[in-house]
Amino acid sequence: MIDVINLKKNFGNVEVLKGINLTINKGDIVAVIGPSGSGKSTFLRCLNCMEDPTAGQIIFNGVDIADMSVDINVHRRHIGMVFQHFNLFNNKTVIENIMLAPVHVRCQELKKAKRKKGVDKATLPTKKQIKEEAREQAMNLLKRIGLEDKADVYPATLSGGQKQRVAIVRALAMNPDVILFDEPTSALDPEMVGEVLDLMRALAEEGMTMIVVTHEMGFAREVANRILFMDDGLICESGDPKEFFANPKTDRAKEFLSKVL
Repeated sequence: MIDVINLKKNFGNVEVLKGINLTINKGDIVAVIGPSGSGKSTFLRCLNCMEDPTAGQIIFNGVDIADMSVDINVHRRHIGMVFQHFNLFNNKTVIENIMLAPVHVRCQELKKAKRKKGVDKATLPTKKQIKEEAREQAMNLLKRIGLEDKADVYPATLSGGQKQRVAIVRALAMNPDVILFDEPTSALDPEMVGEVLDLMRALAEEGMTMIVVTHEMGFAREVANRILFMDDGLICESGDPKEFFANPKTDRAKEFLSKVL
């Protein structure tokens, strides 16, 4: 699904990513771990071009989305993103947050379809129908996480764990091929971490492709099928979680694990 080839990212004179090579297959659950400042979040943000790579390729479903001539928004629709600090729109209700992207994309598609010659406009959905379908889907997603009673409240009234679960189903509303998680539990109180990880486990069991930057070593060990250990802008070690945690190959990984486990 994703091929990363010699990916580099500089901020001014600072080289943050120094040549990342990686293949992500459909259904992979990849946990990206490593010390702070190792480039994990920058790597994740480059994968959906929230940061423009300095060099290299990111081949997503056969298209190099690092190529600046490509319309990145067409491809980004298929890449969900869940942020450390939720990034919900506080001036919109919970259900409006979930509906926003699907309604926007489908309305854009409707505009294009109306401009095409030979299209029977009577067969096209109306904006009202698009919104009604998006609301129904959003309610189904809220029921899945047990928050249907919060549909019409604003994010400020939710707990951190509730906000993050809403952020995850907001990403799911676009039916993505892959979801990127940037430290999804690090801003949560300890008792709220479990409810978010349980939802992520359920997604993993359903076969969702996921790349997760995380400090949750238990989740990385139990749920991921691959570990990437990053340090100083490089992938220092990659492999099976059980093997990595039982027998890390590099001194840097051994040092890191001795401090976090």
